[in-house]
Amino acid sequence: MSKHNESKSGGIGVLGLLGVAFVVLKLIGVIDWSWWWVTLPFWGGIALVLIIIVAIHLVSAVIEVIEQRQRNNRRQ
Repeated sequence: MSKHNESKSGGIGVLGLLGVAFVVLKLIGVIDWSWWWVTLPFWGGIALVLIIIVAIHLVSAVIEVIEQRQRNNRRQ
């Protein structure tokens, strides 16, 4: 089997590299940002995923309430 078809994932991504760069710049005093902003590339992706999950659950709950009201209106 040829090794040309094998794909490997791993290593540091763009956000990880950016996060490391921000931490180094903060530690050597080049930037004077809050640590929240410095570490944003590390936790920003996780926060975005959590926001999307919560939004999906809220939309599905609203749809369920609407469907329940429609079922109740049909019974009356």
